[in-house]
Amino acid sequence: MNWLERMSGAIDFIEQNLESSLKLEDVAKVACCSKYHFHRMFFACFKVTCAEYIRRRKLTLAAADLMHTESNIAEIALQYGYESPNAFTRAFRHYHGINPSCVRSDNVKLSAFKRLSYSIEKHTGDSMNYRMIDVPEFKIVGKSKRFEFDDFVKEGPKFWKTYVNTEKYKVLTELKQGRPSLVTQSSMLSAYFPTQHGQRDEFLDVLGIELDTDTHLNEFEKFTVPAGKYAEFTCTYKTSMKTNRYIYGEWFASTGFERDEDKPDIVSYFPIPFRPMGEMQLRWWIPVIVNS
Repeated sequence: MNWLERMSGAIDFIEQNLESSLKLEDVAKVACCSKYHFHRMFFACFKVTCAEYIRRRKLTLAAADLMHTESNIAEIALQYGYESPNAFTRAFRHYHGINPSCVRSDNVKLSAFKRLSYSIEKHTGDSMNYRMIDVPEFKIVGKSKRFEFDDFVKEGPKFWKTYVNTEKYKVLTELKQGRPSLVTQSSMLSAYFPTQHGQRDEFLDVLGIELDTDTHLNEFEKFTVPAGKYAEFTCTYKTSMKTNRYIYGEWFASTGFERDEDKPDIVSYFPIPFRPMGEMQLRWWIPVIVNS
């Protein structure tokens, strides 16, 4: 089954089950991949998270039901999976800008989010160089933070901006003193570890350094990156998010590679002295399964 069939099937599944308690894990199963991989594919392709798409579609249909049926607010709230009319009212007001009780008034303006459609051609217009490499097991020490997918874009940069201004971060950077590491060749990196078996749709974001020796650093957390095959992409800090969207929105679909689900994505940072941060060189390592 190719990505057109997998993503189209997932969207069909969502649309057929908007009147139920949809979970990202269930949608990802339809697409035959993990929550982690599906979320990134979905967001890269459509610029909206799967959970947000489900929320917008439910509230779009709920508004239509309020206008064209005689069902009351409590009935519609229950129909679309809200625990109480109050919770439904808050969500409805946040999306549409009015209370559901006002929908049946004259001259009401409502928001509408249309059903998405997926096309391979739509997402394979650009190209980017990459190479396949074998990465040995290595360890990272640093700071971690669990993020839910929907909150990462909003909360992630703010959290890390605060952390890099702390004394603990200064201690962490001084451990390397700008020297390149053995495996990544970088002095600082980020790792995004999937958490496949949790109840929440989240991942572990790690900022740290590669640990070249088995030194005991109790003041920092330690993580292991398993050995594996990785696809390597290079870019600048300014274009890093565009590169990531290309990888998950186009590269996987056009090449047919599958993500190695148990391994993290790795971003290595290579600052250029006396140059703006946006020009800093970055390297993405994306774990893949290569069929022999």
